[in-house]
Amino acid sequence: MSSVPSLVQSVDWLALAPPTLTAAVALVVLVADLFLPAARKPLLGLVATAGLVLAALSLLPLLGGDRRTFCLSGHPDVCSYVADPFALVIQFLVLAGALLTALLSLDTIKDWDLPAGEYWFLLLSSAAGAALLPASRDLATLVIALEVASLPAFALVGLRRGDRLSSEAALKFFLSSVAATAVMLLGVSFLYAATGSLHLSQVAHALTALPDPRLATLASAGVALTLVGFAFKTAAAPFHFWVPDTYVGAPLPIAGYLSVVGKAVGFSGLILVTVQGFPSYAGVWGPALAVLAALTMTVGNVGALRQDPRRAHSAVRLLAWSSVGQAGYLLVPIAAAGYLHDPGRAIGSTVAYALMYAAVNLGAFAVAAVVARTSPANRITDYRGLYHRRPLVALALGFFLLCLAGLPPGIIGLFAKVTVFSTAVDAGLAWLAVVMAVNVVIALYYYLQWTTVLFRGAEEPAAAQAPEAAPAQAPHRTDIPAPLATAIALAAVLGIALSGAPQLVLRFASAALL
Repeated sequence: MSSVPSLVQSVDWLALAPPTLTAAVALVVLVADLFLPAARKPLLGLVATAGLVLAALSLLPLLGGDRRTFCLSGHPDVCSYVADPFALVIQFLVLAGALLTALLSLDTIKDWDLPAGEYWFLLLSSAAGAALLPASRDLATLVIALEVASLPAFALVGLRRGDRLSSEAALKFFLSSVAATAVMLLGVSFLYAATGSLHLSQVAHALTALPDPRLATLASAGVALTLVGFAFKTAAAPFHFWVPDTYVGAPLPIAGYLSVVGKAVGFSGLILVTVQGFPSYAGVWGPALAVLAALTMTVGNVGALRQDPRRAHSAVRLLAWSSVGQAGYLLVPIAAAGYLHDPGRAIGSTVAYALMYAAVNLGAFAVAAVVARTSPANRITDYRGLYHRRPLVALALGFFLLCLAGLPPGIIGLFAKVTVFSTAVDAGLAWLAVVMAVNVVIALYYYLQWTTVLFRGAEEPAAAQAPEAAPAQAPHRTDIPAPLATAIALAAVLGIALSGAPQLVLRFASAALL
């Protein structure tokens, strides 16, 4: 009697530990919120922060390995979850970014009287989805992880109840994201119909030899629609329109979270579907992403350049437009991967740049949170004379802005840009390298303009400010809470360490992560 192969397989819980622990702590926080009295709610923040630290530490046993789980019976190399070097690096970025966001949030929740239980549950749930995505190796898991990361973010953006800007931002973010998700799901369904599989490796193999021209047409449409969905998640132009208003309306820690972790989610998903799922269509997505990269960096930098320093929220708006420009730089190596024989090495430049960007951009949002405690409108002119009031904070922000600009002493920003630039040149995309060089020069102007404001004399009189209504305001506080100071210090120390030893990050640029 022949034995029937078992459909039950063992689960590698160690490989699943980072997203699983994050999700488990989210459930603990949600349940604990039901029983804790209002005076003890701050404990939820400490539990959430400790949970993120624990999830980050769970990456250590996975280093140096290539663990897989949820594999097809009889096909041990076709798996839904793979803890390879690419997944571990992005998971570290996501969990470290969520940890810095948690430090920024501890006092923001108290100052704005936000519901602590809901806030921490949503943040941890989003981080769990973001940690799951880079290890996902089938289209269904990718889409689920993407939505688990995105859906809580909608609620976090609109959590300032009664604030018109917050509600408007959440609605714009929700509607545009749902439309992008619908387009992506349509693309995934087309790919499944054409290839008969959802696993990226099997999709890649099937796309190379489709027997029917009609299936080839269906697959081409599926590839295009799937890329459009991920382009929205990366805030690539022209799918970037939601970014400025969403960042302004969201609580500042969540704006920083979206600018770093949200981008990590989008870019890791885009890398997986292009490099591992659609390598046979490199002649299509390579040029398309190159054009998107050029358009995105130009639109982002020109948008940042046009910000009026006296306008309410101009500091956050500039960071929002800057993040769109930075997304253009991050797209360059992915586009270059479509032109290279070894695309896995090209995407290392995106990972290296993302690690640098995550540290310094969250640091900039942390300083913005400090300034918002006394100037809730958060105009760039509110930063005038910051060096005379808070010298260490001003020096930290100056360093973060110089890193983003790629100027000394922000050596890591310079090296990361050179790495991305050289990847474009190696791929034969000289025109894209020229566009990037021009945009770097444009960005120098607004980064240096903001930096010089920090060291000028007294603030401009209130009458000089643009006559624009400020939002609902939190109580003015002149002190810097310890968690907020810790977040700024961590980001500054990390940026300084990377500038002193850029090889810590740049080694990813030459490594085959996939």
